[in-house]
Amino acid sequence: MKVVLAGAFGHLGLDILRELVKQGHEVVAIGRSIRKPADLQEGYAAVQADVQKPATLKGVCAGAEVVISTVGLTKASAEVSCYDVDYQGNMNLLAEAKRAGVRNFAYVSVLKADGNPSVPMLDAKAKFEAELKKSGLTWVIFRPSGYFYDIAKVFMPMIEKGKVTLLGKKDVHANVVDTPDFAEFIVEHMCDDGKTFNVGGKETWSYEELARMFFAAAGKKPVISRAPVWLFDVLAWVNKKKKNGKEAIIRFSKWTLTEEMVGDTKVGDASFAEYIRSCYAKK
Repeated sequence: MKVVLAGAFGHLGLDILRELVKQGHEVVAIGRSIRKPADLQEGYAAVQADVQKPATLKGVCAGAEVVISTVGLTKASAEVSCYDVDYQGNMNLLAEAKRAGVRNFAYVSVLKADGNPSVPMLDAKAKFEAELKKSGLTWVIFRPSGYFYDIAKVFMPMIEKGKVTLLGKKDVHANVVDTPDFAEFIVEHMCDDGKTFNVGGKETWSYEELARMFFAAAGKKPVISRAPVWLFDVLAWVNKKKKNGKEAIIRFSKWTLTEEMVGDTKVGDASFAEYIRSCYAKK
């Protein structure tokens, strides 16, 4: 089966690409920049394209049966917004898929994307989800609760400094998923029709439990404090005034740190507890 994978060279994208190649699909891997990992040098065609520039997408979907998009803004940018990338970029890709006669479109969103218009990184995804459902294509939406590596990226710098700061008085929970497990699930279900999967891993932990696990793995005494939720509102307002692109990231961070993020479709066998230990075993 010929599959177009957009956002192929991001963290999740590469794991999806590995799974597609492993299963023998014909893959067109597109991204703004191309970085071929050592373990994945062949078995796919790499195409440099920018979903914000429709002209660069012309012809990439020719003959494809499925488009998978992991496209989304993940870093603060003063030049582009999540509406430019998560919404309009995916709309450009969807339009090209329709022109090429692609039947199936699979989209990676985020858990609880809809109903949060005050959080731009969620609202942009929700708006695209709505348009995808109206597109006339066979669609499937994957809404992950979060990823192992993302949580490690947040906690490990705080552990290094000897103190973890959580947000708000209420301890919330997450069952984040390892991206290779998630990639396998995506490829298995990429042609499903009209389904939305709220995807998480097999283990559910509170953020305080996670913090203590990171401290234990690092061999350090746990030091955990809590900051008031309104502090992030102040930070978001300040950065909005600065027009540096950080407001959306701050609002998304506030939301993820205060919201129950537990997906009811539990996939994979990877243990987050073991992943945390492995992060420090490598050091």
